Amino acid sequence: MFFELRQYRIKDGKRDRWVQLMEEKIIPFQMSKGVVFVGSFVAVDEPDLYIWIRRFDSEEEAERLYQEVYQSDYWKTEIAPLAKEMLDRDRMVITRMSATDRSVIR
Repeated sequence: MFFELRQYRIKDGKRDRWVQLMEEKIIPFQMSKGVVFVGSFVAVDEPDLYIWIRRFDSEEEAERLYQEVYQSDYWKTEIAPLAKEMLDRDRMVITRMSATDRSVIR
C-alpha cells in the first residue's frame, strides 16, 4: 500500500475555482472508479497551493485506476481542458509515500 501526495500550484488566483472543481467533479469521479481519496487541503500561507492525497493498495491497482480515470472520455473532454486552464503543471509535485508504524493514516 502507498499514498500519493499531490501538490498543485494554481494559476492566477483560481484556487477557489479549482477547489470547487475538485470537490464537485474530480474527487467524486475518481472515487466512482475506485480511487481511495484521503484528503484535500489548501495552504494557509500560500494562496496558490492545493494539496490532495490518494491511497492505492498496489502499483498494479494504481496503474489500472490511472488508465480508467485519465484515459476516459469524461476526463479528456470535461476535466483536462479545465485543469490545463488552472494548473501550473511545471510546478506540480507528486510524491509516493508509505505510512510509518505510528501514522494514524493507513
